[in-house]
Amino acid sequence: MAEKTNVAATPIRAERGSLRFRRIKNSIFLSGLSVFAQLYLFQPVLPLLCKEFDITPAASSWAVSASTLGMAVGLFIFSLKADALPRKQLMGFAMLASAVLTLLSVFIHNFPLLIAVSFVRGAILSGVTAVALAYLSEEVSTGALGLAISLYLSGNAIGGMAGRIIVMLIAGWANWRWAAVFVGVSSLVLGLFFMKRLPASKHFTPHPVNISYKWQQMGVFFRQPVIVLIYFAALLLMGAFVSIYNYTGFHLEAPPFSLPHYVIACIFLMYTLGVLGTMVSGRLSDKIAPAKLIRFFIPAIAVGLLLMLIPQLVAFIAGLGVFTFSFFGTHTLSSRIISQEAREGKSTATSLYWLFYYAGSAIVGTATGVVLTGWGWDIFISSLLLLVLGGFLLIFRAGRK
Repeated sequence: MAEKTNVAATPIRAERGSLRFRRIKNSIFLSGLSVFAQLYLFQPVLPLLCKEFDITPAASSWAVSASTLGMAVGLFIFSLKADALPRKQLMGFAMLASAVLTLLSVFIHNFPLLIAVSFVRGAILSGVTAVALAYLSEEVSTGALGLAISLYLSGNAIGGMAGRIIVMLIAGWANWRWAAVFVGVSSLVLGLFFMKRLPASKHFTPHPVNISYKWQQMGVFFRQPVIVLIYFAALLLMGAFVSIYNYTGFHLEAPPFSLPHYVIACIFLMYTLGVLGTMVSGRLSDKIAPAKLIRFFIPAIAVGLLLMLIPQLVAFIAGLGVFTFSFFGTHTLSSRIISQEAREGKSTATSLYWLFYYAGSAIVGTATGVVLTGWGWDIFISSLLLLVLGGFLLIFRAGRK
């Protein structure tokens, strides 16, 4: 009888095909939709912000970089405090509070204030990102973890794609403020649904956090070469990725393409290939070691960039597709490696991964705008190729270790 009691006291992790697994994957997918639709709200309308606030492309990128910088700062804070908070309640609060700030941005007519609100929104959204992967690794069985992570990252990709396309279309036909209303209301609905459907944690109990112990834990991670190398590779690769999507609109609306806004919006359909990249890499990583698999995805990122140097629309679209597919595949594999290498303190390890990831988005995403403005598209792409090469060398060294 005692043996049965012990078995019952240890809940089984969610297996693929179970009702609990379906509710987890669907809810976590929706959280990815909300986070990325809000995080990159202003990315497709940077040219409109330039005109309304009379600023340069590099300055306009701060509307995006402020959000991702806020995300990085929030992730650092949550890397210290996340284990003291219930996973579900933290993610749900972040989704709802960020939606309110998105709606608030509709009424702002001062660019520095818009940047400040974007920073706070990014910091709040980090509450989802800080613990989502930790929640999955705790609640989902090992055999289904690759699928669960790929679905979460697919939600990120679809949220990024749908947000960009819808925002660009609404902004082109009305203005960016109505687009922000749509994203804010949609995110509010998704947050309410998330709170209702996501199962509460069975394998995690909030406990008081010893800050000094967390610092020691971070020190342990920063003494693990594999984890450190992947952190810095994520910074470089994410910087290249966000740079492309920050400034593609500027490039496509200028000669030789001279495309209207509704055609440029369709370019963001390439994010569907990002979803495919997460699914393919996630499934393959259940069979092939992620450290080996990732070496094939990063060179493909560089191939995509090279295709975007060709001044023909078909070649540019093909390059953007290859670039997006390969980046999301790389990101999925990097996330899985971190979750596996961190035997303890998974939420801290994944929070630090996202911190480097979004720091790259904020710092590199704005710096490359200066390169584009000063030296043009070809030098801009060349600078991104150097970032990708750096990321590949870091990942290659990590794989050897």
